[in-house]
Amino acid sequence: DNGGALGHLVGEENRGLEYMFIMMNAARFSVGLQGVAIAERAYQHALAYAKARIQGAEAGVRGGGKVAIIRHQDVRRMLMTMKAQVEAMRALAYFTAAALDNGARHPVAAERVRYQAFAELLIPVVKGWSTETSIEVASTGIQIQGGMGYVEETGAAQYLRDARITTIYEGTTGIQANDLIARDKGMTARAVIAMMQAIDGQLAEAPGADFSAIRAGLSAGAKALDEATGWIADAYTSDIKAASAGAVPFLKLFGVVAGGWQMARAALAVQVKLSSGDESNVSFYKGKISTARFYADHVLSQAPGLRHAIVSGAAGVVALDDGQF
Repeated sequence: DNGGALGHLVGEENRGLEYMFIMMNAARFSVGLQGVAIAERAYQHALAYAKARIQGAEAGVRGGGKVAIIRHQDVRRMLMTMKAQVEAMRALAYFTAAALDNGARHPVAAERVRYQAFAELLIPVVKGWSTETSIEVASTGIQIQGGMGYVEETGAAQYLRDARITTIYEGTTGIQANDLIARDKGMTARAVIAMMQAIDGQLAEAPGADFSAIRAGLSAGAKALDEATGWIADAYTSDIKAASAGAVPFLKLFGVVAGGWQMARAALAVQVKLSSGDESNVSFYKGKISTARFYADHVLSQAPGLRHAIVSGAAGVVALDDGQF
């Protein structure tokens, strides 16, 4: 029974509305997971093709024979982008699922309310960001496979079509974003941002250039998100049109930074394994750290630009009258 966490929103006399609210959140969360799943399958499909397709010599290898296209740097960049985004989306979905569980079952009532607030904040992000990103991932998969990716028989184009609808049903991305910016004047968002910033010390103590880059990326991302959150909270009460103009970029910013936070947490967890001498899966552990580094350099680096679009972009959205479009 989720009543302890949600009763304050709808009142005890409206239990039917409460359960409808729970079902709506479950549906939105499920669609977000669908986006994650489609993106994962698109990545697997592209990866298999990149390992099998032989074309061209490897850059910098004079007189070398033809190699699988996974040896070409731009293909590797695209595969890493797909892999890093999928892992970040999945990790954020798991964190949100845990918040839902704690919102329903934590033995302390105040903690149920706190976790439910986290879940309600993040569900629009999981739904909106994961589905939008799944379109990007599936499109990248087609690019890796070239003309063959566009041919129906290969299956790659099907992932893009499957991903495309997920941003529409159970509420478009714009609807998810408007839900996100309406949340409690940014209070829960700031609590989550504080959790992101709380791991800075651990990242500072972790050895190597990879963790330095992860730390720098997450620090800049959290700063951009914090500033954007403050602006959205103020604008929502003073200029709701401006806030609405920045809503979808804000949702994307939240997803990008929250995903980077989860990737950083994962990197720290596997570093503990490596430091303890655990050799059960060293290749996986090191790969996890490298993927988190890639995410910081290639995805988290988008955060300051998104912050600028949110804070300064409203004027351009409303500049034209209807006849000028």
